[in-house]
Amino acid sequence: MRLLLFCPLGLVLLLPLAALAQDAAPRYTGDKELVLPEGYREWIFVGATLGMSYDEGQAKPGPQEFHNLYIAPTAYREYKKSGKFPEGTMLVMEKMTAGSRASINQRGNFEDKSKGIEVALKDSSQFDESWAYFDFIRKDGSAAPSAKAFAKDRCWACHNEHAATDNVFTQFYPVLRQP
Repeated sequence: MRLLLFCPLGLVLLLPLAALAQDAAPRYTGDKELVLPEGYREWIFVGATLGMSYDEGQAKPGPQEFHNLYIAPTAYREYKKSGKFPEGTMLVMEKMTAGSRASINQRGNFEDKSKGIEVALKDSSQFDESWAYFDFIRKDGSAAPSAKAFAKDRCWACHNEHAATDNVFTQFYPVLRQP
């Protein structure tokens, strides 16, 4: 299958869909660290959460975080068609601080500064449990170019126990709940 792309000069480009899928395939360093996916903001926007936490009790004082979730288009289409996340699925969660009272804004919140990027990856060729979780946040707040998978007890166990679909919290994202 090929995709037609039209450019401003009137040229038509025929690209194999496999070439586009390759852009969203996981890549690893020589040390088996996951390379931060490029262009994830051009993927399917699954949804956002505000102030979600795994901690019981009252929320911390101050502004809450936005979490924006993206999935590669090829993985999204396969999931919508089959109800299963295919091998190589990457879900990117971009964490943002909540800003308020800036410029003309007097109420409500907006996304302000980046607090980092996390990725959930399904790759049974690399991970015994199929899914692995990564944090690309450096101590200075910038995004690292690659990251090691968290230990299994850090994220996998919770996702495995509480996720609605295949280690993914689809219950929080209507785009993934709808057929």
